Amino acid sequence: MSQYFEVHPDNPQPRLLKQAAQILHAGGIAAVPTDSSYALVCHLDDKAAAEKLRRIRGVDDKHHLTLLCRDLSELASYARVDNRQYRLLKLATPGPFTFILEATKEVPRRVSHPSRRTIGLRVPEHRVAQDLLGALGQPLLATTLIAPGETEPMNDPQEIRDHFQKTLQAVVDAGPCPRQPTTVVDLTGEQPVLVRSGRGDPSRLGLFAVA
Repeated sequence: MSQYFEVHPDNPQPRLLKQAAQILHAGGIAAVPTDSSYALVCHLDDKAAAEKLRRIRGVDDKHHLTLLCRDLSELASYARVDNRQYRLLKLATPGPFTFILEATKEVPRRVSHPSRRTIGLRVPEHRVAQDLLGALGQPLLATTLIAPGETEPMNDPQEIRDHFQKTLQAVVDAGPCPRQPTTVVDLTGEQPVLVRSGRGDPSRLGLFAVA
């Protein structure tokens, strides 16, 4: 049975987020709000938890998982970032952007892309996600919470609890999210490439969505 934490979206209760962080430290999988949609998250260094997260989401090892980081200083520990890339990251973080970057050795090979050795990283602009990351003290491995066989993210915390109560260890309820995917930008080449248009405005990076 999932533990259910109902928190204020703008002023979340530290005691509840600390309890959720303890569940993640112990290898649990949680549903948490972000500035795009609800996400499934787990501890980065827990191999069994990462495999379970993929099973719940119904994806294989070719599906890019994302690291949720508190800020750019944390992000730099897990991705190789040059000055050009860093300037772009500063323009768009925190916010609803996911950046594909070359992973450092700090990222376990099992969670990076198997052939490209890349990882998706983002710094969410959501108070609850930020405070949970602070309570945990390190990034979270994440993927959008889409039920297997569906195409749209789940957005009702009660429905998430009912649907996944036997597979998730925690649900953090901060009310509905925007329910729009992040804008995904690949920064591994000479020029940034817009992979997916989403909630983040690509023009902030000098990119424009294809009509």
